[in-house]
Amino acid sequence: MTIALVTGGNRGIGLEVVRQLAQNGMTVILAARDLAKAQESAAALAAEGLSVLAKAVDVSDGESVKRLAADVEAEFGVLDVLVNNAAAYVDWSETASVADIDSVRAVLETNLFGAWRMSQAFLPLMRKSAHGRIVNVSSGAGSHGDMQFGLTTNGGASASYGVSKAALNGLTSKLAAELASTSILVNSVCPGLTATAPGMEAMGARPVSEGAKSVVWAALLPDDGPNGGFFRDSKPLAW
Repeated sequence: MTIALVTGGNRGIGLEVVRQLAQNGMTVILAARDLAKAQESAAALAAEGLSVLAKAVDVSDGESVKRLAADVEAEFGVLDVLVNNAAAYVDWSETASVADIDSVRAVLETNLFGAWRMSQAFLPLMRKSAHGRIVNVSSGAGSHGDMQFGLTTNGGASASYGVSKAALNGLTSKLAAELASTSILVNSVCPGLTATAPGMEAMGARPVSEGAKSVVWAALLPDDGPNGGFFRDSKPLAW
């Protein structure tokens, strides 16, 4: 049995990643801040015949992360796939020169430190896996390679989100280098502009199922797959 865990798994890309991983035969822990919402989403997928269970976690809260790690250890004793998908946003018009630092800090607590906390807490369980995979769901907003939403586009708008995702890519590189001699592969993935809200299709957003595919690809990499990279649609993306 292969065990996967997806944060922010109750809606959007996270929910679709849970579905696709479960369709690949995994038992998937759907984790979200609101346990009731997690249970509702997990029940809908279970009704499709998929092996999904709900857990609560607030990735910005160290004690919450530790409790979840203890629960997973007690129930399964191992974790094979960790998808750090939970994310926070602010007003997309925000620029660095006028950004409210408390709001910036809140974004970093989820997008960077949340993934960092989760990785630290679950690495002992992932070291027990023969094929561990950590997938950090990043964004072209944290990249110099994205000409539409990247770091130097749009007059510097969505500053804290872009900085947080660039930092997440940096964390990916550091973890991958540290774990290079283990069976754990660590990669960042940009799902691309995905229709996670009404009206986004008009902006050229792809279906959620398509955005999730990139994330699932990284979770299913073979043992000789890439490590420490940043990808979109399974192709390297500059950052």
